[in-house]
Amino acid sequence: MDDRFNTIAGWTLFGGIVALGLSSVSGHIFEADKDHRPDKMGYAIEGVVVEGEGGEVAVPLPTLLAAADPAKGEAVFAKCKACHTMDAGGANGIGPNLHGVMGKPIAKHAGFAYSGDLAGKGGNWDFANMDAWLKSPKAFASGTKMSFAGLGKPEDRANVIVWMNTQGSNLALPTPEAVVAAGDAAESAAAGDPTAGAGPGVQTDPKAAGAVAQPNPSADGQGEKAVGSTAAQ
Repeated sequence: MDDRFNTIAGWTLFGGIVALGLSSVSGHIFEADKDHRPDKMGYAIEGVVVEGEGGEVAVPLPTLLAAADPAKGEAVFAKCKACHTMDAGGANGIGPNLHGVMGKPIAKHAGFAYSGDLAGKGGNWDFANMDAWLKSPKAFASGTKMSFAGLGKPEDRANVIVWMNTQGSNLALPTPEAVVAAGDAAESAAAGDPTAGAGPGVQTDPKAAGAVAQPNPSADGQGEKAVGSTAAQ
């Protein structure tokens, strides 16, 4: 009786050890204890969208800027005040004073020692460059001294940029309608629309476009009239 009990207890203990081991191994492989998805999926899951395939379309920066809230941008900028001042004529801190920085040359603020990578970047702090910088300073200039990781949300970046623009710069925001109109014109031209790219207020009369010059018998062959024009009827 004791032998049977010991055998059962032994197999039960052995089964528990095997189950524990399998659980540990599977957790390590599939990162079951992590909040994020594993780097390598164990098997395909129906309905799960792979990053970069069929994901959400990015909203154009002009559209984000048009909808941005400067007050929210000022609130987000509060985390930057440990290193930057925004007052006109304010002193440099760990980072340079940023008053009126929008539209100015990159890394040219007087009295501040920039990293070589950022100083050699060239160009101005336009909306696109500032958006890229705020998204990831290290990606924008790998040798930058700025340790800030960046703002991951496009809406936060747009809010900050619009608020910064009100602090001594006041550049005209890019117009989303103009961007859309240009895209529509390009698509129309590609589709063979004869009016594409004609410009504002320019109209093309299909009859006039297809008119063929023919001799006018009443003018001894010297004059011409356009077939299909109202003047010839």
